Amino acid sequence: MKILFYAVVGIILIVVIMFIVLSIASRKQPELGLLNGQLRPCPATPNCVCSEWPEAGAYVEPVVYSIARDAAWDGIKQAIIETGGEIVTVQPDYLRARYVTPLMRYVDDVELRIDEDGHVIHVRSASRVGHSDLGANRLRVNRIRGAFDRQVALNNIYKQ
Repeated sequence: MKILFYAVVGIILIVVIMFIVLSIASRKQPELGLLNGQLRPCPATPNCVCSEWPEAGAYVEPVVYSIARDAAWDGIKQAIIETGGEIVTVQPDYLRARYVTPLMRYVDDVELRIDEDGHVIHVRSASRVGHSDLGANRLRVNRIRGAFDRQVALNNIYKQ
């Protein structure tokens, strides 16, 4: 009975240590930013989505806007904040935000690039650690899109 107890405690300790190591590893920032004027493509692991590289499984639709460019850029910033993101870098056509998971403090990166000619905001959301994100990045992009749509609708109501 003692052997079973020690085995269970040992397994629990190994799992806890593994999660702690992953949490610490997620604090190291990967190479981010634009590459030849576009968001970087996703790695081969299924823990990233991007609207600029339509590879199978990693593609997500960009955020479409039909309002003024500056209003769209302001709206997407508000959507990031509303969905729990922390804006780290803002440039005229590029934005980087960071999301931190509540329990294990894993860090995920979201990057956005506005394409004024196409009236879209391209988005890339990626986990820093782990192989699979179980759809978390795709869900995050959908939440950002929903928050952006609410911002646009709210601003249109107040303008009338």
